[in-house]
Amino acid sequence: MKITFLLFVILTAIICSTIFAQQNFLSEQRNFPRVRAAITEKGQSIKENLQNNGLTINNVHILIIAYKAEKELEIWAKEKKQTVCKLLADYQIVKSSGIPGPKRREGDMQVPEGFYKIDRFNPTSNFHLSLGINYPNQSDRIKSNAKSLGGDIFIHGSEVTIGCLPMTDDKIKEIYLYAVCAKNNGQNNIPVYIFPFRMTDDTFNIYKKRYENNQELIDFWTNLKTGYDKFFLEKKSLNTTVDELGNYKF
Repeated sequence: MKITFLLFVILTAIICSTIFAQQNFLSEQRNFPRVRAAITEKGQSIKENLQNNGLTINNVHILIIAYKAEKELEIWAKEKKQTVCKLLADYQIVKSSGIPGPKRREGDMQVPEGFYKIDRFNPTSNFHLSLGINYPNQSDRIKSNAKSLGGDIFIHGSEVTIGCLPMTDDKIKEIYLYAVCAKNNGQNNIPVYIFPFRMTDDTFNIYKKRYENNQELIDFWTNLKTGYDKFFLEKKSLNTTVDELGNYKF
């Protein structure tokens, strides 16, 4: 009986500590001058955009989608207790590096393609503000034979890139704050889907023709398109796993 009660107390403490930490993430971020400046400059417009979409800073969760060819980045959002997302904001990616196709090794200049999540918040970045992406993920590791796959892929400011998704300093403030709000609301897994292009049937057929001699790449993109189609059909965050060949399963 005493052991059961002790376990209950420990579990309760862990849960309360987790909730408390999540609720104070925004407070922690406010300790950094660039975040405070972003809140001063962008806080009101973000609140208004959320309100216009039936959301508030206290209930929003987000999902980020990037399209390499179009150089566009979208933020989709929902209430944390809901499942269906709506398009909240879209931004121009100001620079790009590499060519169509996934990142498979360090130094290849490529922007990754696949299904990722935010794994770091850097309010003192060399590139103003930055959100780290968990490249390489399990799929990347399985599909690459390189000794080093590289890393440190970010959505960031300063309009420069080697394999990242750079924004203007003005726009990264908004993107960063949306992510901070979602994290503060308990969203520990903020998805980031990076597609080579908008994978409509017509556009994909163009790229399949263009890269018809690269069946491995077409097969990889076909796998990505399965997730793309599922998201845009349901507008829900994808439950993604990876098989033994590194292919995504949805």
